[in-house]
Amino acid sequence: MSKLRIGLIREDKVPLDRRVPLAPVSAQYINQSIPKLEIVCQSSAHRAYTDQEYADLGVPVVDDVSHCDLLMGVKEVPIDQLIPQKTYFFFSHTIKKQEYNRELLKAILAKKITLVDYECLTNDTGNRLLAFGRYAGLVGAYNTIWAYGQRYRLYDLKRAKDCFDLDELKSQYSKVSLPPIKIVLTGGGRVAKGAMEVLIGLGIRQVSPAQFLDHDYQGPVFVQLNARDYHQHKEGKTFNRHDFFDHPDNYQGNFLPFAGQADLLIAGAFWDSRAPVLFTPQDALKPDFKIKVIGDITCDIEGSIPSTKRASSIEEPLYDYNASEDIIEQPLTDEANITVMSIDNLPGELPRDASLDFGIDFIQNVLPSLVSTNSDDIIARATITQDGTLTKNFAYLQDFVDSD
Repeated sequence: MSKLRIGLIREDKVPLDRRVPLAPVSAQYINQSIPKLEIVCQSSAHRAYTDQEYADLGVPVVDDVSHCDLLMGVKEVPIDQLIPQKTYFFFSHTIKKQEYNRELLKAILAKKITLVDYECLTNDTGNRLLAFGRYAGLVGAYNTIWAYGQRYRLYDLKRAKDCFDLDELKSQYSKVSLPPIKIVLTGGGRVAKGAMEVLIGLGIRQVSPAQFLDHDYQGPVFVQLNARDYHQHKEGKTFNRHDFFDHPDNYQGNFLPFAGQADLLIAGAFWDSRAPVLFTPQDALKPDFKIKVIGDITCDIEGSIPSTKRASSIEEPLYDYNASEDIIEQPLTDEANITVMSIDNLPGELPRDASLDFGIDFIQNVLPSLVSTNSDDIIARATITQDGTLTKNFAYLQDFVDSD
C-alpha cells in the first residue's frame, strides 16, 4: 500500500516565521505510529527547530517537496512557490475577504490546488480544533508588561523573541516590580486564558469587575472581562450571549468606567465589526480616561481600539498613539501619548513551544480524520478550494475572487 507523503514546507513569507506545524517529536511519532503516512521536512535555515533535530529523530530532511501529496505550512505560501494540483494546509487569511490575499486565492484556484485552512478546522459544534491563541495570549501579555516597564523605566525584561522557550520567558518574571496599577484583560477564549497565565504567574491578583471599579489596592490587580461586562442592550434588555454574538449591533458599549480605572489594557476579545468599539479617540482625551499602555493582541486595524492604526512588528514592537490628533508617533516620546503593542504574529516569538503544542493538537484532533476512511466532515468543512473551484461552504468568496 502506497503511503501518503506529507511535506513540512519552509516558511518563506516575509517577515519570516520560525514556526512549523509539526515539531520533530510529532513528526517522528506519526512516522513510527501510522504506516500509511510519511512525514518529510523541507530544509530551512531559519526554522525554530533545526534540520538536524528532525534528522536526529529519523525524519527525512529534503530540499524538494514536490513529490509529497500534502504540504503543510503555517503562514501563507508565496504565490510563486505554490505547486499545482497539490493539497495544502496553512492559515490562508482569505475567509474574511482579506484584500491583501486576493491574488493568493486566485492563484490557488488557477493552479487547481486543494486548500485546507487550519482556522476552519472545527468540531460538530463549531469550536476550532487548532489555534495558536494560547501563545498569542502568553506573549501578548508578557510584551504588554514589558512595554509598561519600558515606558516607566521600572525594569528591563528579556524580549520574548530572545527567549529559547516558555520556561526561559517565565524565568524573567522575578524581574518585574509593578506599582499598584490596575489591568483590564478582555476576552474569555484561548487568547485571554494565555494572557491570564502570565498575569497570575507574575503574582498579580485577580479581582471581580465590581471590585475593580469600586476599590483601590496596595498592589497590582487585574480584571478579566467577558462581553457581558462591558456591553448592554440598547433597549435595556438583559444581556444574552447568543443574541450578542448574533446581533452585536443591538448592543452599546459600556467600557469607559473601566477605562477610568485601568492603567493598562490587554485586548484579547474577538471583535465583530458590527459591535460597539471599546472607546473612541474623543473618549481617550477625557480627563478621567486613565489607560496609558495597550497591548492589542487581537490587532484589529481601525477596529474596536482607535489606537490600533497598524500592526507593530517583532522587530519594532511599540508605537505611541496621539489621541488629540488621532495619529501614531515614535514610541515612548510623549507622556501624554498611549503606548501601543500590536504585534500581529505574537506566537512567532515562542516558536518552539507554539509549534509543539500545535502539532500535538493536530495529531489528537485532525489526524484521525486524515487517515480514516469514514468521513466525519472535519477536513471537508475546512476545505476552501478544490479542483479549481470554491467549495460550497466558501462559495461566498466568489465575488471577492472575481472583483478587481
